[in-house]
Order: sequence, then C-alpha cells, then structure tokens
Amino acid sequence: MLLYLHIPFCHRVCPYCSFYKHTPGDTPIGEFVDTLLVEARQRLGGLEEPPRTLYLGGGTPSMLSPTHLRKLFTGLSDIHDLGRFDEVTLEANPATFDVAKARLFRELGVTRVSLGIQSFAPHVLKTLGREHDPEQAAESVRVLREAELPAVNIDLMFSIPGLSHDDWRDTLTTAISLQPDHISAYNLTYEEDTAFFESLNRGQLDRDEDRDATQFHLAHDLLTAAGYEHYETSNYARPGFRSSHNRGYWRGEDYLGLGPSAVSTLGGTRTRNIPDTAAYVRMVKSLGNAVSESESLDPEQRRLERLALMLRTDEGVPLSLVQLPDATRLVDLGLAEIRGERLALTVAGSALVDPIAAELA
Repeated sequence: MLLYLHIPFCHRVCPYCSFYKHTPGDTPIGEFVDTLLVEARQRLGGLEEPPRTLYLGGGTPSMLSPTHLRKLFTGLSDIHDLGRFDEVTLEANPATFDVAKARLFRELGVTRVSLGIQSFAPHVLKTLGREHDPEQAAESVRVLREAELPAVNIDLMFSIPGLSHDDWRDTLTTAISLQPDHISAYNLTYEEDTAFFESLNRGQLDRDEDRDATQFHLAHDLLTAAGYEHYETSNYARPGFRSSHNRGYWRGEDYLGLGPSAVSTLGGTRTRNIPDTAAYVRMVKSLGNAVSESESLDPEQRRLERLALMLRTDEGVPLSLVQLPDATRLVDLGLAEIRGERLALTVAGSALVDPIAAELA
C-alpha cells in the first residue's frame, strides 16, 4: 500500500506540465493543509492495510512554508507513525529552499528528496519556464547533502525544443558530477491542456523519434558507465537507492491519493478527487472526502495496466500476461529477453517501450 499527497501550489506554471497545479490564490495554504489532514484521517482510517511509503508531489511541495510543513507532518504523524514508512519522498524545486529548510525536511522525517532540475542548460531552462538557473540547481544538491538527507534524486528531461545532443551530454555530465543517489531521465511528452501541446498543434514544436532514441541511449550509456543501475525506462539508481514508492506503483500495488486531483486504486476500484482546490476544500469539509470519479477495474484492465507498467522495469513482466508468439518475436528482434518466467526488454526495447506495450495489449 502506497500513500500519495498532492500539493497543487506552484510559483509558476511550467508550459509542459499536465499535472493539476496553480499559483497560490483564493484558498489559503493553511486552510488547504488543514483540509488535507481531515481527508487523511477519514480515508486512512478505513484502510485494511497501512501504507508503507509516503510521497509528496505536486505542484511544488517544497514551496510550503516551514510553518505549513510542520503542521502537515505533525498532523500526519498523529494519524500514522512516520517512522513506519520505509520511504518518505518530497518533491522540491531548487529555488524553493535553503539550508535551514533542507534541515527541516530531514527533521520532519523526509528520507528522499526529488529535485525538479530538468536541465543544466540556461536556454533550455528558459524554454521550460523554470525559476532556477544551473548554479542554483547544483547548489540545491549540495545543500541537501549538507542537511544530510539520506537520498537525493535529480529529475532531468530530454528531447526538449532547443536541446542539442551536446546540451544533453553536458547536462548528464553535470548531474553525474554532483553524485546524486538517483537520476530520472524523462523523454518530453506533449500532454493535452499544456502550452507545449498547443504549440505542437500550431506547428511551432515538433516530435522526432530518432532524436528521442538518440538522447535516450546517450543517457543510458553515460549513467550506467557512471555506476547507476537502469532499473526502469526513465530511472537510474546507485545500488541500494531504487525508489521503493515508484517500484510499488510499477508492480501494481494499491495506492491511496489525497489532495485535489489525486487518484487512488484500492481493491480493484479507482477513484479520483476533484481537480479543483477550492471545491476540494468544500467537499472534504462537508463529506470527509473529495471523490468526484469512480470506476471498477475489470481483470482485463488490470492485466493491461500491469503489462504496461511492469514492462518498463528491469524485472520485466510475467510471461502469463503476454502471448508466447509475441514474446518470441520480440526476442528475435533483439528487443526483449526471456528470463525464467518473465519477459524483460533489452536496452533497445526500452527505448520503444510504449509502442511495444501497445502492441502486446
């Protein structure tokens, strides 16, 4: 069982991000935190199994003030002993914390900070609408080390408009030099309801599968050569630092999502909270929850989801979830390997994971 908290606030809305988020507005952040704790009490109390990981995402959780962070974590500890989590991850942007705040993260029980750096190229950061510069990004890693955070992840992104092969190599080299415990390297995708998607439809931006593949392989080669294990399509970790929360998600564990727009999957039922912070606060105050959508997942839906997610991992997918002729064909093409009772993609296959998953469905 995994627990996710969605913090929707951002100082600035990035043009590529499709997650529900907004700048602080009519809903006071203190009132939001109080509401989130009310929802946590109501929904955690009804679980048969306690959560084993906690992930605070957004939005930008690190932009919460020390007062709000203390209120949130103190309230959560009253509901569930934070020491029982095997991992507590907080997403952070480099421009939103200093040494004192990083030490507070550690004091509150955060064991892993995931930094949304995306690039170390100034012109690419400008394209992405990021608040920080490369120097702030590098300094944020050092600050977290000084605060003795047990694990630090850096998020990077490739196939961005204006990102050259050399830019991407330099970004990877800089990230490696900072010696984080984990690096995520995501291929930019154009999601609906984003400024980038609108620009793509106007012909101002483009997709290039060859560029995607070239930059994917460059990341794989440089990161694995530096000692990082490539354990999921977009994720690399030093030995012992794989994300427990994300691995649970890829393996199909149940998860509870709290906060506006948060999704939960519990016992074959998927729900989604209303994607509106003001409405979320009203609903939780009156009902104790803010569920606005619900559906029962049939066995075939669960199979397809397990297939798509597990195929992304180095563990691969059980052969029972795929047709043997399809598995054999992938092996013959050099895109997969059969390891015991599982089918796992090769590096070449990992670069094509989405179309392969669609073909196996």
